Amino acid sequence: MASSLRGEVLNLYKNLLYLGRDYPKGADYFKRRLKNVFLKNKDVKDPEKIKELIERGKFVMKELEALYFLRKYRAMKQRYYSDTNKTQ
Repeated sequence: MASSLRGEVLNLYKNLLYLGRDYPKGADYFKRRLKNVFLKNKDVKDPEKIKELIERGKFVMKELEALYFLRKYRAMKQRYYSDTNKTQ
């Protein structure tokens, strides 16, 4: 694997690990799953396949971020708008 791809893969792993701290099923669950996925693909040598896997990982990062933003939005909405629904 080229060193630039290796750096990208390591950066992706670190970013996903950081995002996994707030995962709904727990950080340990997320860390185990993440490690298993990366170990499953450790023998991939084709640079094009590695780039595809990196793009898939970036997609997962975006999905996790969306999940967290949605959870925050729902909590804020419940906190600030639940009183107006009760009075109607």
